[in-house]
Amino acid sequence: MILQSKKVWMADRFVPAQIVVEDGKIAEIYPYGTKEADVDYGDQWVLPGFIDVHCHGAFGFDTNDAEPEGLRKWLRGIVKEGVTSLLPTTITQSEEVLTKALENVANVVEEGYTGAEVLGVHFEGPFLDMLYKGAQPEQHIKRPVVEQFKHYQEAAHGLIKYITMATENDEGFALTRYCTETGVVVSIGHSAATFDQAVMACAHGARSMTHVYNGMSPFNHRQNGLVGAAYNIKSMYGEIICDGNHSTPAALKQFFELKGPHYGMMVSDALMAKGSPAGSKFLFGGNEIEIYPDGSAHLTSTKGLAGSTLCINKGLRLLIEEAMVPIETAINSCTKNPAECLRVADRKGSIKVGLDADLVVLDRDYEVVQTYCAGKSMLDGE
Repeated sequence: MILQSKKVWMADRFVPAQIVVEDGKIAEIYPYGTKEADVDYGDQWVLPGFIDVHCHGAFGFDTNDAEPEGLRKWLRGIVKEGVTSLLPTTITQSEEVLTKALENVANVVEEGYTGAEVLGVHFEGPFLDMLYKGAQPEQHIKRPVVEQFKHYQEAAHGLIKYITMATENDEGFALTRYCTETGVVVSIGHSAATFDQAVMACAHGARSMTHVYNGMSPFNHRQNGLVGAAYNIKSMYGEIICDGNHSTPAALKQFFELKGPHYGMMVSDALMAKGSPAGSKFLFGGNEIEIYPDGSAHLTSTKGLAGSTLCINKGLRLLIEEAMVPIETAINSCTKNPAECLRVADRKGSIKVGLDADLVVLDRDYEVVQTYCAGKSMLDGE
């Protein structure tokens, strides 16, 4: 198959080009019009497929539910927003619930599925801090223990690739070091760490920070906190929820200006409520949440934010059009940067010969025209 557009995102710019797809890979790239194309997208954007490293579920399914068909429905449906790869994300719960959730993801991956590719599991909790627990159920929060993590990784058949934890509670950075040595990305989150503690966690292998601004010690001009560490440790990746609710457009602009084009990662932190109307209520980690008209999710008990229903294509629009983030930085945040953070940039995150043909086509309103997973068109009409 050959597809082309006058606006293909590669080499950090839009280029008139055509992409040859063979066996799920980008086999060749030519200047626009070189050969007869099967599909011509004109001036519509062709971008690398979006990668979401922090998403709990959608369409009524939550990763903790451990329902194989729910997971399969999510993976099939999420391509409608241009997501071609993701990390199903857990929330703190009992060992029994988390074990079953991990086993479910592993089983679905091994049995096969269609849609967005599961790059691994994002294990959010239970090794968090009580002060910044957010919507995480406090009765199941634990201190980091290597042996307990090994149990979870065994249940996941090695699929845990990213873990959120409060590294300041990790005695001797034992779990931080173990995860780093075994290829698991350690992300500091739901944490009360000081700036200096974050620096030490980085020195012991921590590679990212979870939903910057939310669930962490704030920036103060005398106590810089985790937010200050996110600003200052330039080689540390940072997730950020780009829905305009968890952080204002001005705060998003501030983050990306300080982080630069290569280390900020847009995430949805989306819940099972994604795809449901305002007023819908769900249980999340055992706590009831309600969806507000702006798409945000709130605990019914405290009214506090508890995740989002963000679609990544909408987040890209908000970054570029409202937060005024440079287009390269905005596109990198949901393509190249998460691929680099997860160490899968040798096959994901960019439009280059030899990489997976994961692509998303957007119109000028940021609506998804088509999504390709491994070269296969996923939306009706193609």
